[in-house]
Amino acid sequence: MSENSVTNKFDKFVSRTKIYLVIIAILLIVICCYETNFITPAILIFIIILLYSAWTTNKRKAELSEHIQDLTLDVDKAAKSTLINSPFPLVILETDGNIIWKSTKFIKEFANIDIKNYLNNIVREIKIEIENTLKQNNKASKEIVKKQVKIGEKTYKIVGEYILSKNKDKKKPNEYMANLYFIDETENVELKQKYLDSNMCLGIVMIDNYEEIIQRVSTEERPQLMALIEKNIYDWSSEYSGLAIKTDRDTFICIFEQKYIDEIEENKFDILDKIKEINIPEKIQATLSIAISVEGESNYDKYKSAQAAIDIALGRGGDQAIIKRDGKYIFFGGRTQELEKRTKVKARIVSHALEELIQQANNVMIMGHANGDIDSMGSSFGIYRLARTLGKETYIVNETHGISLQSFIDEAKKDEEYINVLIDKQVALEKINEDTLLIIVDTHKIDYVEAPELLEKTNKIVVIDHHRRSTNYIKNAILTFHEVYASSAAELVTELLEYSNKEIKLKQIEVEGLYAGIMMDTKNFTFKTGVRTFEAAAYLRRNGVDIIKVKKWFQSDLNTYNKIAEIVTKAEIVNESIAISIYDNEDDDANIICAKAADDLLTINNITASFVIGRLGDKVCISGRSIGDINVQIILEKLGGGGHITLAGAQVEGMDIEEVKQELINRINEYFSEIDS
Repeated sequence: MSENSVTNKFDKFVSRTKIYLVIIAILLIVICCYETNFITPAILIFIIILLYSAWTTNKRKAELSEHIQDLTLDVDKAAKSTLINSPFPLVILETDGNIIWKSTKFIKEFANIDIKNYLNNIVREIKIEIENTLKQNNKASKEIVKKQVKIGEKTYKIVGEYILSKNKDKKKPNEYMANLYFIDETENVELKQKYLDSNMCLGIVMIDNYEEIIQRVSTEERPQLMALIEKNIYDWSSEYSGLAIKTDRDTFICIFEQKYIDEIEENKFDILDKIKEINIPEKIQATLSIAISVEGESNYDKYKSAQAAIDIALGRGGDQAIIKRDGKYIFFGGRTQELEKRTKVKARIVSHALEELIQQANNVMIMGHANGDIDSMGSSFGIYRLARTLGKETYIVNETHGISLQSFIDEAKKDEEYINVLIDKQVALEKINEDTLLIIVDTHKIDYVEAPELLEKTNKIVVIDHHRRSTNYIKNAILTFHEVYASSAAELVTELLEYSNKEIKLKQIEVEGLYAGIMMDTKNFTFKTGVRTFEAAAYLRRNGVDIIKVKKWFQSDLNTYNKIAEIVTKAEIVNESIAISIYDNEDDDANIICAKAADDLLTINNITASFVIGRLGDKVCISGRSIGDINVQIILEKLGGGGHITLAGAQVEGMDIEEVKQELINRINEYFSEIDS
């Protein structure tokens, strides 16, 4: 019987006694009214009854008190016995880390472990919880504590509560105690990990330059060479108890258990280097692109995820591997120059497909990247002429342009045709509709286009770009011409014009814009220049480009030249051959000046890479250049940027110039440490 039950029965007894006394008093009064002689006896009788009632009540109360005391002692003994003999380690401690009491099981469990450090960390977290609760409610009630902690070789789930420990000194703040049970979860955790490790992950392996190898290697050497490449792929997958299946002449599907992913990551996909070491005649270097996905509930989901990742690897120039895990992409390799593709079959196919899309569209809008340059604008003018030749209403969206574009824009606006062609974002939003074909040139990033809002207004999107693909690319494009081997977007657009079914008659300004785009991105045909680059330039030359006029567009005024000279003078050398300089002036054309300064720094002897940091509004911009020995794209990608091995850029928010400089140095050191390892 519980204490509350006993107390309730006693209260009921006292209440009934009071009612009986009232009834007796009423009866005695009635009798006395009829017989006055009974008044004195009645009073004596009632007094005796009262005394008897008081005596019986006190006796009952004493018996009840003794019973409750015995009951409490029994409960205390049971509680103490439960605490002492608890099957789980139990500890009671204050939030300052002071242990008040610990069970026998706790002492035995952690006899060989310095448990105090673990407890201090746990208590620190509990204290933070109490403070947060107090801030919200001005009081801390009993709160359940649930945490998983690895102590020694075991994993424990800590369950308990913290309670208020009243302080006798009211001037001092209240203190709290925590009762913590340690439940051994090691077996469950290991079982869960074993289940996760046994899950399958799917990978796709592609030979980047298969067509090139087949075309340039002799018929006698070809079977032996391909067999050697395939053997390396099979050996690599079997090294991690995986299975490789050839699904196409240049494609393999690999299946691994998830427990091997960390090992593959630790070895940094050494298969990439093994394939490049294969001796191939004609001075060709074979490379692989690899994508492995851990994401997806089914194997089909993982395969689709790996397909998306392999597209990114190929879009970044190949010779690299990607692991997709927890919504993130982890990149490996990608340190060699992109391989130029000699065949122009894809350019011809894309050209014809683009014409069909233009003819089916209601109107056409062309958009480059924010802070546009001559490559994006020249490419836009080339696509404009194609769309106009096909009879479509066409606009070029342009919001911003700096010193590199001013001369070109001024020259273009001398022709009345272009006055209403160049429109800003607001006008573009008014003219775009679901049947508009939106063509993006010289970028593939969602957040880097001139007007990102336009991407949401139509599903008919075409992307033409030459930069290494990043993870935030435009995924819903219905046609993509993304070739990282190309020197510039202008080169790609020129090829599309060459293979058009219609005869394209380019205007002088359009020819010069395309030629200027190639010139700018190749630094006067010095960097990233292949056979197809010169073929595109030859096509434009035949169409009447005025090289002298184009050359003048790239001339700097004396003020700009002095700024560049000052930046070069202030350059610092890190890692023996990398130049870093800062342009700290407020300047709307800071990104252009930084780019030109980075180019000039690269002309200095023994400098293999250069970075110039500048202020661009509330952002900090970085221009990176390299002669090819150092991949500036990988370095700046870690700062949110991108580009190519020899030319890249980034824009950083929330940091000042000095912080960006230090972060850049950290990333450069990280780059070299990865190479050394």
